[in-house]
Amino acid sequence: MKERVEEVLDKIRPALQADGGDVALVSVEEGVVKLRLQGACFGCPMAQITLKQGIERKLKEMIPEVKEVMAV
Repeated sequence: MKERVEEVLDKIRPALQADGGDVALVSVEEGVVKLRLQGACFGCPMAQITLKQGIERKLKEMIPEVKEVMAV
């Protein structure tokens, strides 16, 4: 599943990078994806919205086994 998550993140990354940010996959355990927000995304007031309504929504849509996405 980790490879599938990376593939989806690779599709999302250009949008994050366009705003000066990025995301790194830390781990995938029992359907929980742990990510590290980087660059402009780290500490951004909108980061939690990006994480939940953007990244998590897309991951769940493309990989039904994903239960939750967390920032670490």
